[in-house]
Formats: sequence, structure tokens, C-alpha cells
Amino acid sequence: MEVFGSLQPLGIEAGTFLMFALLLGLLVTGIPLAFVTLLVALIFALGWFGPTVVPLITSRVYSFVSSFVFVSVPMFVLMAAILDRSGIARDLFDAMRLLGGRLRGGIAVQTILVAVILAAMSGIIGGEVVLLGLVALPQMLRLGYDKHLAIGVVCAGGALGTMVPPSIVLIIYGLTANVSVGDLFTAAFMPGLMLAGFYVAYVLIRARLNPSLAPIADGPAEPLSEKLRLLKGLILPLLVVGGVLGSIYGGIASVTEASAVGVAGVLLSTVVRGEFSLALLKGAALQTLQTVGMIVWIGIGASALVGVFNLMGGIRFVSAMITGISDYPIVILLFMMLILFVLGMFLDWVGIALLTMPIFVPIIVQLGYDPVWFGVLFCMNMQVSFLSPPFGPAAFYLKSVAPPGITLATIFRSLLPFICLQILAVAMLIVFPGITGR
Repeated sequence: MEVFGSLQPLGIEAGTFLMFALLLGLLVTGIPLAFVTLLVALIFALGWFGPTVVPLITSRVYSFVSSFVFVSVPMFVLMAAILDRSGIARDLFDAMRLLGGRLRGGIAVQTILVAVILAAMSGIIGGEVVLLGLVALPQMLRLGYDKHLAIGVVCAGGALGTMVPPSIVLIIYGLTANVSVGDLFTAAFMPGLMLAGFYVAYVLIRARLNPSLAPIADGPAEPLSEKLRLLKGLILPLLVVGGVLGSIYGGIASVTEASAVGVAGVLLSTVVRGEFSLALLKGAALQTLQTVGMIVWIGIGASALVGVFNLMGGIRFVSAMITGISDYPIVILLFMMLILFVLGMFLDWVGIALLTMPIFVPIIVQLGYDPVWFGVLFCMNMQVSFLSPPFGPAAFYLKSVAPPGITLATIFRSLLPFICLQILAVAMLIVFPGITGR
């Protein structure tokens, strides 16, 4: 019994240092983040307060997992899983050939546009990067595109799923920061398109300066009958996007209800296309369980850890430390962005959101900034984490389906220009917050 309360005499400064040192040490051993945070939370709950504090921690965890908005997460993941197993994305890519036409760099631009539409259908990146890696990358390489440009377009475009509504990153941020997810979706729409526009402009400028990077496809123009056939591939995806985003922005449905509309739309699309089967549904359901299970466990661990840290007085201590860096709010904001950027190189975005936002959002409000705008800024910052080495998940997703000659080193080297564009987009949001409409 002597162990209970034995950590409290350390004081909050030493306690905070010990907690983060223990977190880092356990993560280095390869233990998953969810279990690390739970273990550290348990150690400090018992070591600082004793067993009487455990019910308070469990109530905090329950409030996180029982949120109605959280139901939309498995719905959007299920949408992505069904898309992954159907031919909708492949037909969409073929249909977008009509826009690429004889434009130099057109296939790369087409890939980015398809990525935006897929992002508006699902809101996660794993399936998108894999789909584009299977459909778009081989075609660009076959046509003689520079491999670095092609790889960068696929990874950066696939990562747009976390920026373009309905984004799961925004949903988790909304839950953590206690702000309207609908407002976040509205605010993130233009920044998401702006980032996609940066990618398109980069591709077109590079292709213009060095035509050998993106050759124009040879062959006769598509006949009218073929164009009409290809256009059919646009109808179902656009109807699903219209159903999901239209119901949210039109005030017809909440985010959670709209996610169910999206699942129904994608399922109906597979039925219309003759692709629906119990095997498809079972595979999509199992993939959804796996993905959402990971998110829930990280959420439980992070909620418990932040709850314990808050009871220790750690959040007040860290907030005072961060706000004491400078008298200028912009300096404090940039320091937060730097912290998020560094954490994004090593941690999963779910853990970053749940561990840092309970500390950062109150500071942001105290400084007079809009928490909705900051949510979009956080989401844009997480874009960088999906591409940045050493653990950029987009690179690993692509490596799983890339041709044998493409190494991880090649992929990460290809992503550097797009990481610069993402940082530029973060800077634009800071300098011109009106882009979010806030």
C-alpha cells in the first residue's frame, strides 16, 4: 500500500518530466501507443492519488466513447472499406481521363481530382493511397512520368482524405475540443481545395518547365460513345458526395446521420453496379472493426492519460509554460505548430489530437483565436505528418502496393516538395485565417 501516493512528493514539474520520459521510453520498445498511454495513466493514477481516482478516469473514458458524433467514425471507415473492394474508384479514375485530355501532366492532375472526390466520400487516407497506388501510379509510370512526381502525387493526393470533409481528423478534433463538427467541415472545405490546388499548380508548373517529367499520352482522341461510357463512372460517386455533404451543409442531417447516408449510398452503388456480395460486406466490416478498434483503443488510453494529468495539475502547468514563452500570441501559436510537427513525425494523429488538444485548445481560446480555425490549422498540420519521415503512414501504404523497384527511401525523397507545399498551406492559414470563412 505504500506505493499509493508515492509519486506526489515529486511535484508537478518532476512528475510531468517523469511521465513524458516514461511515455517515450515505452514507445521506443515498440509497444502500441494505446497500451503505453493506458499503462502510464494507471501507474500515475495509483502512484499519485491511489485507487480512489480510478472511477473518475473511467468516467472520462466513457464520455469519450459514448459520444453520438463518434458513431460517424465507423460509418466513414466502412464507406472507405466498401470503396476499397468495389470498382467505383477505378471507374472514377477512368472517367476523369476526359478532364486530363491532352494536357501535359494531365494524368497527375486527374489523380489529384480523383483523390479529392474519394476524400469527400470517405475521410480516411489508407484506402485512398492504396487505391491510387494500384490504379494511378502504374499508369503514370507506363506513360513515362517521372517516378518522383508520380509517387508524390499519389501519396499527397491520397492524404487529402484527412483534410477534405468529411474528415475523421476533424471529427476527433471536434470531440476533443468540444466544438461543432459541422462548423469544422464548413471551415475546412476551402483550405482542403486550396491544398489540392497547390498540388495541381505544382504539377503543371513542373511539367511546363520540364516536359520530360510528364509526357502527353499518344493515340487518337476518345470517340463520343467512349466518352459517354466513361462519364457514367462519375455519376454514382458524385451522387454519394452530394448526399453526404449536401445533407450536412443543407442542414438536413447531422454529421452522424450523414455518415449513415453515405454508407447507404455506397452500398446502393455496389448493388447497382452488380458488385455487392456478402463476402464484400464481410471484408469491409472486418476492416472497419480493425481500423475503428485501433482508434477507440488509442482514444481510451489518451483520454485516461490526459484525465490523470489534468487531476495532477499538469495541464495548468504545461499551459503556463507554453504561454510564458512569449507575450505575442503568434509566437505561442507557431510554437504549438512546431510541437505538432515534431510529434507528427513519430506518433499517430489520433494520439496527437487526444493528448495535445485538451492542453492547446484552452490556450488558443485564451489568446483570442477561434478554436474552429485552429482545428482546420491542426488538420492541415497533420497533413505533413502523413508524409514526413521516418513514420509517414502514406509512404508505407504506398510501399505495400508499389512496384518492386520503388524503395521507401525513394518514396520519402519524392514527398519532400509536397511537404513544402503543405507547410506553405499551413502558413497561408495562419496569415489569412479568412480562408476558413471564420
